[in-house]
Amino acid sequence: MRDSTFAWLVLAASVLAEVVGTIALRYADGFTRIFPSVLSGLCYSAAIWLMAIVVRHMEVGLTYAVWAGSGTALTAVLGMIWFGESASFLRLAGLSFIVLGVIALNLSAR
Repeated sequence: MRDSTFAWLVLAASVLAEVVGTIALRYADGFTRIFPSVLSGLCYSAAIWLMAIVVRHMEVGLTYAVWAGSGTALTAVLGMIWFGESASFLRLAGLSFIVLGVIALNLSAR
């Protein structure tokens, strides 16, 4: 497997870990429920550890921008689907800009 493919796969795993940790926060109820609280901590730890691996192979600015943008967009979409959070035109437009920004950063790195 090429280094760049490996790095992108590990970055995707990091994003997923961060999103799962964030969703678990919703269920942690202010860290009063043990399982979701521990899950949040483990997922955030895994996300940072995986990003530490990725920055060996990719630019740190690109890595963080893709991680933060992808995690934000995915968490917002899941919030709309699972928790009935608002899906206004402005929110969806903002998410579209995040996705376009991540794509532009990826293209500029090549």
